[in-house]
Amino acid sequence: MFQSHTFTRRKGICLMAMVLAGVICCLAGTSSSQNRHMNIIEIKDSINPGVEEFIRHVIERSENDGAEGLIILLDTPGGLVTSMRGIAQAILNSRVPIIVFVHPSGAQAASAGVFVTAAADIAAMAPGTNIGAASPVMGRGEDVPDTMSEKVIQDMLAFARSIASEKGRNAEWLQQAITESVSITAEEAFEKNVIDLVVSDVPALLHRLDGWQTVKKGETITFNTVGIEARTIEPSWQHKILRAISNPNIAYILLLLGLAGLYFELSQPGAIFPGVIGGIALILSLYAMQTLPVNYAGFLLILLATIFFILEITVPSFGLLSVAGVISLVLGALMLFRTPDDTAQLAMHVFLPTVMAASAFFATVAGFAAKAQTSVPRTGNEAMVGKVGEVTRDLNPQGKVFVNGETWNAESEEPVAAGEKVVVLAVDNLKLKVQKIGAR
Repeated sequence: MFQSHTFTRRKGICLMAMVLAGVICCLAGTSSSQNRHMNIIEIKDSINPGVEEFIRHVIERSENDGAEGLIILLDTPGGLVTSMRGIAQAILNSRVPIIVFVHPSGAQAASAGVFVTAAADIAAMAPGTNIGAASPVMGRGEDVPDTMSEKVIQDMLAFARSIASEKGRNAEWLQQAITESVSITAEEAFEKNVIDLVVSDVPALLHRLDGWQTVKKGETITFNTVGIEARTIEPSWQHKILRAISNPNIAYILLLLGLAGLYFELSQPGAIFPGVIGGIALILSLYAMQTLPVNYAGFLLILLATIFFILEITVPSFGLLSVAGVISLVLGALMLFRTPDDTAQLAMHVFLPTVMAASAFFATVAGFAAKAQTSVPRTGNEAMVGKVGEVTRDLNPQGKVFVNGETWNAESEEPVAAGEKVVVLAVDNLKLKVQKIGAR
């Protein structure tokens, strides 16, 4: 009887343990289901170092937070070759699948965007979008000089072939996009095996991805997107600042603003505010330029222009140094981002007004400073030199002189009678040194 009771109790404990284990498994399954997520970012910008840094950051975050993939919503006119290569490298070496989705309708993946899209594990486009025109050009859209063209194009073609081989894409079309600047619609891209999907929006994309298989680092990954959470990641303020100042036009304006602020502080000591603003702007511009393809000859010409304007304050050049400064400023701006393999260049609508405004500012401040240094003092002891006064008490050699509405102690090397006119030569410890007018 005792053994039967003990056996029954043991069966009850085992049953409770099984139920508890089942509950725990269900809760764990629910928790796991709730944690399944796909990260999403939006890139609606040129391909620049700020965008590259942001994409690298999000890929690393997606690897660490257990995301089942990263969707990049892309709309770009192109950008820097160096940044494009960095992004493609990050995508190819990512441990999580990367889906590049050219979205929404009207968006494009042009120039550098072609390679970013082609490098993705899954490439998708929305209806009404286009991809192509990947020929390397200079900053204002002109062709690469003949001396560099063959080298740059061959490098780009090899890069396109390697991506096509890695991702199973149409290598022939990618090469045509480089050599002939061809551009095609989403539907044409799908037919030509340039992309994998044509879908209207993100929910439709997630629906189509369910059950899709892709190979990553030699491992086959199968997407399970039913009920998956879509998490949008916004760029932090650091990334927003970097993306903003990575624009060559912004970096150039910050550089000139920084130099102008420091120049004003040097020419008008004590102003403080222009110096503070100039220092901050200069630091931001230098930070941006370390990520941009800067031509240092152009940078040095802009610094030389600033030196010319500073020298204008102290050297009587009759405006020649200001003219040299303006010429150096213009040449430096034209050369600043002039590189053969990147599309970073100042826009004309930014270049012309900025150079004109900066030149006018530097020249005006230099003119005011030079005028202030050469003008006759109007206050203080220096203002007394050259004044004409009347002797009120004989100078023999000391006496009194009435000058500028006041009576001063004065002395003269030769005797001067009261009532005669004298001119002030110097002021020494509240005593005037004077000379009789007409004396030699």
